[in-house]
Amino acid sequence: MTGLAIASTGLTKQFRGHLAVDQVSLAVPRGSVYGFLGPNGSGKTTTIRLLLGLAFATSGQAELLGVPMPAGAAAALPRVGALVEGPAFYPFLSGRANLARWAAADATGDPRTAAARIGQALDRVGLLAAAGKRYRHYSLGMKQRLAIAASLLQPRELLVLDEPTNGLDPQGTREVRALIQRIAADGVTVFLSSHLLAEVEQTCTDVGVMRAGRLVFQGPLDGLRRSGAARIRVETADPEAAAAVLKRLGLAPHPAGREVTAPLAGHQPEHLCAELVAAGVGVRGFGVAVPALEDLFVALTGEGFDVAD
Repeated sequence: MTGLAIASTGLTKQFRGHLAVDQVSLAVPRGSVYGFLGPNGSGKTTTIRLLLGLAFATSGQAELLGVPMPAGAAAALPRVGALVEGPAFYPFLSGRANLARWAAADATGDPRTAAARIGQALDRVGLLAAAGKRYRHYSLGMKQRLAIAASLLQPRELLVLDEPTNGLDPQGTREVRALIQRIAADGVTVFLSSHLLAEVEQTCTDVGVMRAGRLVFQGPLDGLRRSGAARIRVETADPEAAAAVLKRLGLAPHPAGREVTAPLAGHQPEHLCAELVAAGVGVRGFGVAVPALEDLFVALTGEGFDVAD
């Protein structure tokens, strides 16, 4: 588990009559922005609660920053910032006053540096100008950023964010996304639970995909993209002849009207096109299609994802 910010082996959570997390083995590289994805009810939040020691696993093991959890919570959690299931602040207090109460409740923080740390955290999330504004007058995006600021009052090596853009408008989503990118640029590992494909594509370097409590894919985002089989599409007036040529070349063609599609299966597209022409097939159109990220997620989970920006 060297080099991993989060690691788990066989992590399982059984509720009465419901297996919420089933044998999940995570490997989150240090310095990565790890997108933890899945439809609602797939076990993402329960897994996060297990990792943070907010719930106890039925079986399995987990580590944060190399420290076993939950036994090592006192050693690990001061190095971890977390936002789980939305922010909670006093609505009648200002952003700065709310953070002052967070700082006062943290036994690991030095009270003498609290004011400076609060100012730095507010500046880091872009809320310094609104520090004196009451929390109830904050926009949703500002509330999420204040919650992230609270998790950054102390130096953190790992930031765990559960659906940080949930319910935000496009502007608020962009604000939080830009903040995550800035935090990651400082070397902090970010573990980001989300169902927004745009958020993942623009922010994450690695992904883990959950389905019904199980981890069905894990690895670099580019690896997920490459896992989709490219297909060729041939437009022709003689689809049967085209299908016969492709079948002879070892492909599995699928004729549909004036088109024939088939998995590329490692063949060179230009070679296939040349073979079709040499066999006398009139090729009106020829192309290679790679599955969109959304299609890959649907194939993995059996459900669609929100693609809103």
